[in-house]
Amino acid sequence: MTDLKKISIQYVVRVLNHALSFNCTLVVFALMSGCQSYRVTYDAPVDIDVKDSGPASVLDVGHIPDANPVKEPRTKAGNKSPYTVLGKTYRLMNNPKGFTQKGHASWYGKKFHGKKTSNGEIYNMYGMTAAHKTLPIPTFVRVTNVSNGKQVIVRVNDRGPFHGDRIIDLTYTAARKLGFAGQGTASVKLEVVEAADQSHFKGFDNVVPQGNTAAANVAPKPRNSGGYEIPEGTYLQMGAFGQPAGARAFAQKVKSLTTYPVIIETVAERNIQRVLLGPLKDNWDLVNLQQAFKRKGYQEPKVVYKTFDLN
Repeated sequence: MTDLKKISIQYVVRVLNHALSFNCTLVVFALMSGCQSYRVTYDAPVDIDVKDSGPASVLDVGHIPDANPVKEPRTKAGNKSPYTVLGKTYRLMNNPKGFTQKGHASWYGKKFHGKKTSNGEIYNMYGMTAAHKTLPIPTFVRVTNVSNGKQVIVRVNDRGPFHGDRIIDLTYTAARKLGFAGQGTASVKLEVVEAADQSHFKGFDNVVPQGNTAAANVAPKPRNSGGYEIPEGTYLQMGAFGQPAGARAFAQKVKSLTTYPVIIETVAERNIQRVLLGPLKDNWDLVNLQQAFKRKGYQEPKVVYKTFDLN
């Protein structure tokens, strides 16, 4: 089980850091006469006195694949640099290729399960993700437990840990695969993994789960082990217009470039029409759509969260 006193401090730091993760930006288009800015609102923090823990019983995680290293564009989400936590300033690495690090790993579980990570994704303790203080988000990292040689690959999508000599925070599943979920921490070695650099990766099929796996319950498999899940009702705001005709014309242009639904929302109190694309399936689609529209000459669409009554 995780060190319960220390994880309470870590949670406070993680919530503070979440507030630094996104900058509020405006998206402006030609023909737009009104615009509204939106700031990402994270889930309300839980009581810091609530202790963190893993599942109620030991779970078999051998069926959950490691994160798959792929080339992903780096975005503003989660990559504020420099940033300061508890009086200490951190600067992100511009080029982490070849980076290695030794120190202690910890893990986080139910207390953060379902909450947003630093890049806006949903933390899933059964996925294969991690928090790191200075690696860009996302970065893929091979983690080796130096005491037993077990290895996993995780995708960094969060910030932390900010306590002691801990260098990485892993999911429950990653800690189970590495054999230290019952201890709370372990001595590890980190190696950044490039998309084509998997020659020394042992793979999850070689991991021997802890305990009696024949009698263990099976952990729920996440939609994607790399942690790409985003909140329901996640949209990209493509533009905002003062006149309905301008919004309709722009929406038609957007529809010709994507298979996602394009919705026009009236914001009555500001007398504007917002053109929204979504809801989006996952963060992979979100980031790639942002990049695709930028390449076509559009300003980068911003993320908004909205629940529509489509009946």
